[in-house]
Amino acid sequence: MTKDEIHQRIATILEEAFEVDRSKVTLEAKLYDDLEIDSIDAVDLIVQLKPLVGRRLEPDAFKSVRTVSDVVEALYGLVNNPTTA
Repeated sequence: MTKDEIHQRIATILEEAFEVDRSKVTLEAKLYDDLEIDSIDAVDLIVQLKPLVGRRLEPDAFKSVRTVSDVVEALYGLVNNPTTA
């Protein structure tokens, strides 16, 4: 899966599950400040992203995530290096 495909999937989830305007889901967008994703929403997002990697995602792996780009990079690493969690 490419980074662009991951970004598009994240945009779809944010639009459908969190009613975020898709045009706001840029790589530079800050989850909390720009997209108004709080900590509970972030956990929900992680749950919805699980099918992309086919296994449980540890919330600790996403503690330093602040932007959409951070989420894309974290997922890209998990998808392309299945031994990390």
